[in-house]
Amino acid sequence: MSSITLRDIRKTYANGPRVLHGVDLDIGDGEFVVIVGPSGCGKSTLLRLIAGLERCDDGEIVIDGRRANALPPQDRDIAMIFQNYALYPHMSVLENIAFGLELRKVPRKTREARARAVAETLQLTPYLDRKPGALSGGQRQRVAMGRAMARETSTFLMDEPLSNLDNALRNTMRTEIKTIHQQLGATIVFVTHDQTEALSLADRIAVMKDGYLQQFDTPAAIYDRPANRFVASFLGTPKMNFVTAEAVTGWTGRRGVEVGLRPDTLRLHRKKPGVASIEARLALTEMTGSEVVLHCQTQSGAMSAIAHRGQDLPAPGDRIWLEYDVAAAHLFDMQSGARV
Repeated sequence: MSSITLRDIRKTYANGPRVLHGVDLDIGDGEFVVIVGPSGCGKSTLLRLIAGLERCDDGEIVIDGRRANALPPQDRDIAMIFQNYALYPHMSVLENIAFGLELRKVPRKTREARARAVAETLQLTPYLDRKPGALSGGQRQRVAMGRAMARETSTFLMDEPLSNLDNALRNTMRTEIKTIHQQLGATIVFVTHDQTEALSLADRIAVMKDGYLQQFDTPAAIYDRPANRFVASFLGTPKMNFVTAEAVTGWTGRRGVEVGLRPDTLRLHRKKPGVASIEARLALTEMTGSEVVLHCQTQSGAMSAIAHRGQDLPAPGDRIWLEYDVAAAHLFDMQSGARV
């Protein structure tokens, strides 16, 4: 296993803006860390710096206790899995998995045995003689993972590896990646813009925005105690509702703050309840399975709430009240966006 420490990492591309502004991260041995954020936030650049594919302008990268700033990629004991799989189309599945070992002059019998063992773990044994063009997207992704696993490295870097898959395959591959991590105990750094992947996979999540690290904590801590308004709005489906304190009926808290209310903490009422609530009009409903998302209009703007399908739900256009719990509310400074 391997630990990774990043200290004050800064990166500016030639004739362009600075893309990383003093990022600090401590990634422990065997930890599964997901770096998440919108496009252009610097998450893939950070991954490439760890891999050695690019050099940082300032700061220090330490891998397994060794300063790695000047180390070439092949000397960092890191395997990288890319978004586009990067498989060799003229090679079979077996040859693709074993190729990295071949480059390292591993004897043929040893590398084929290792490749077959990895293929069995990834349920690829029936496809060992096939070329990548004869595989599904999910199978090709597993081959790319197998090539990295065959190296028996201590660290895996994954750059949006599931973004080219359909939703069903993404769900399946999330489970497989989590299972593989538990089996190998390796350190994994996984980059994505998908907050569902981040919440479901990570031991800890690093949330990025505009080249700055916003928060680095467990999924539960980030969801329950977001550091600022951006983190609160980015993590969670449906998104958190935001209203000014003055607009919330019965609110007795501070002024100059926004109140953040998670849709799953709101309770639907047909008549005005004798507790803190917001008057709304139901605009439309959206079924997501066992739950229904209620999209509402209020004097403070659009709000969402979650109800169960078994409830007696109102019809679009109906007047309703959304009960909220003051203890479950999040407060954010209206100027800085910081949690207060």
